[in-house]
Amino acid sequence: MAVKKLNSKLVQVFFLSILSSVLVPVHAADLSQLSGQDANAGLKAALEQGANAALSKLGVQGGFLNNEKVRIPLPSILEKTKPILKLSGQSKQLDELVVSMNRAAESAVPMAKPLLIDAVKSMSIADAKAILGGGDTSVTQFFKEKTAKPLSVKFMPIVKGVTDKVGLAGKYNGVMEKAKKLGAVSEQEATVEAYVSSRAVDALYLMIAEEEKAIRKDPLGTGSKIIGKVFGLLK
Repeated sequence: MAVKKLNSKLVQVFFLSILSSVLVPVHAADLSQLSGQDANAGLKAALEQGANAALSKLGVQGGFLNNEKVRIPLPSILEKTKPILKLSGQSKQLDELVVSMNRAAESAVPMAKPLLIDAVKSMSIADAKAILGGGDTSVTQFFKEKTAKPLSVKFMPIVKGVTDKVGLAGKYNGVMEKAKKLGAVSEQEATVEAYVSSRAVDALYLMIAEEEKAIRKDPLGTGSKIIGKVFGLLK
């Protein structure tokens, strides 16, 4: 039992020594008030709050379509040929595709929550060091490293289920399949679903970054005592 207590104490001392190496502006008196447990809890609370806020803004009707920061436009090839397509009477189909893509992203984004929660739970001491010692978006970078690839995979079938209902999406995919074989199109624009999934993932990180900056700017304003305590030391 004594050995377990000693090991626990050593872990806490080790964690605090890491914090002292990255929190250069923090006075020793302030740091002494911050336990390893508090630092860990504060970081996890900030991660969860930033992720949940971003999800609540994007994963609703209009979350993408009505937000100019993340609204998904036509793929670049369709955008370039838009005047010709309109002249050929496909203006309505183009509008339907834009709405469909953004609705698909709004439907897919909530599926990110389990992956983001798992990322928070997996946070290591090394991750904590990188977040506390990083810049204004180090929380966002943490999420990117942990979730970028699996998020794209998870979004794809949800997006496809929505965009496949628009005839122009199928036509686009058919043309892009041939273009991809010739190396004339990027992987991200090879299909409508790949394009939308990629843009949805980018939008999620953009919104998390905005939430993170807000937390760092006014940690007490989050209403969380533990976030205020930990991030308040970084100001």
